[in-house]
Amino acid sequence: MTVYLIGTGPGDPGLITVRGLDYLQRADVVVHDHEVDAQLLRQVRADADIIDVGGAGAGPLAQEAISYLIVEKAREGKVVARLKYGDPFVFDRGGEEVLFIQEHGIPLEIVPGVPLSVASPAYAGIPITYPGGDDALTIVRGFDETGKAMPDVDWQAIARVNGTVLCFASASQLPRILDALVEGGYPEATPAAVILDGTRPTQRTEAGTVGSVKRTLLERPPPGPGLLIVGRVVAFREHLRWFDRRPLFGRRVIVTRPEGQAADLVDRLTALGAQALEAPMIRIRPADDTRPLVDAAARAHEFDWIVFTSVNAVDYFMDAIFSGGRDARALGPARICAVGPATATRLGTVGLRPDLVPQEFKASAAFDALSKRVSLEGAKVLLPRADIGREVLASRLRAAGAEVTDVIAYRTVADDGQRAGDPDIYRLLLEGRIDAVTFASASAVRAFTKVYGVEQSADLLRHTAVAVIGPTTVEAATALGIGVSIQPEAYTVPALVAAIAAYFADAPPKA
Repeated sequence: MTVYLIGTGPGDPGLITVRGLDYLQRADVVVHDHEVDAQLLRQVRADADIIDVGGAGAGPLAQEAISYLIVEKAREGKVVARLKYGDPFVFDRGGEEVLFIQEHGIPLEIVPGVPLSVASPAYAGIPITYPGGDDALTIVRGFDETGKAMPDVDWQAIARVNGTVLCFASASQLPRILDALVEGGYPEATPAAVILDGTRPTQRTEAGTVGSVKRTLLERPPPGPGLLIVGRVVAFREHLRWFDRRPLFGRRVIVTRPEGQAADLVDRLTALGAQALEAPMIRIRPADDTRPLVDAAARAHEFDWIVFTSVNAVDYFMDAIFSGGRDARALGPARICAVGPATATRLGTVGLRPDLVPQEFKASAAFDALSKRVSLEGAKVLLPRADIGREVLASRLRAAGAEVTDVIAYRTVADDGQRAGDPDIYRLLLEGRIDAVTFASASAVRAFTKVYGVEQSADLLRHTAVAVIGPTTVEAATALGIGVSIQPEAYTVPALVAAIAAYFADAPPKA
């Protein structure tokens, strides 16, 4: 029975602290602000309860209900992670929650978070303090209970401090706050900036002077609240900005890889500034009948070659090995062929180094490489594969005289690509707001057309760049009427990301 009050930072899920993430992953119940990023919630245990309690800074009645909920769950003997947007004690009701929880005798720990007022300027390239610069930093609360009233502060006193002012406020409040600063004594020529969607891939910064920023806000009101920065430090932005200068900043890229296999591609796209939207089009599941795979694993030492054509084949075959109380030594003298560097790398995680990795990362190349390496006449070859995997390799091996054991290691099941809390992928495609869709396998392309229909899939992707890995995926896309815009020379995730960045080097992002 413990409550962890965890600050998650202002948007970027990577800004949660190590301790906060550790407690989140231990929790039985997660109570979170609506603003908390959905990617963080995927770190929660599968059997944990997740409860969305609405926007940060809820009113007194809503806050009391949240506090009662936390106490009730803790009294059930559960570990409760209370996720707060930003930092629990910076213009938030975290203090009220702590007092309420302690009054009820519940053990509690507070995990600070990175405040919006610190993180957003850093992502915009604006240092809120600078050696030899202004000596004061004033942070003003921009919201009251209704979100409509002006902050109750002495603006003339703030102006006399003559330092940097930070204020997070609604779109309607920001011009009024700028007026109040000018009336208090700040010249209209003072450098100023407004940061919207701070630390997220959709971050936008309007920089200029107090006067010019106010005019921009009135002419083009932002859709949501923003962080206002007023002071000389804003002038550093053009020298220090980095976040919105990354090569894929502002791009929306759909990742269709299965859950559990998308992280590398998502991380690499995000590192270059893209908003990577996960929409898994396939799910990987065990074979309907696992007995052939289990039998083949028990006889692994009898084969001359075991050919792995995918990471999934490695995972399911090695699970069959380990589940029988064996380890990698069970393969005995069998030699290993791995199609693709990702497959070879996955073998390395279980202590196996492939004897052969074809230069081309496709199944047909495995036959060419094997036939050049050894005589296939009478060779015993094990081929663990997907249920929808093409049988070309097995057929060619048999034609060359090999004795092939072809077993289903796993199934590929179509998915609709939507998960709770994710954006509506179909709507974004329909509105032309997606820059690129990535496919790492032919099965993902086929699943996409199964979900949306063949003709409609081609229409949805007509004005969106389609990026694929490997010729097999290109063939599948072309056969279904989907044009391919991006295909790297090497069939790897890093090469795919580099090709996407090169493709968009000069084109503006979609709105």
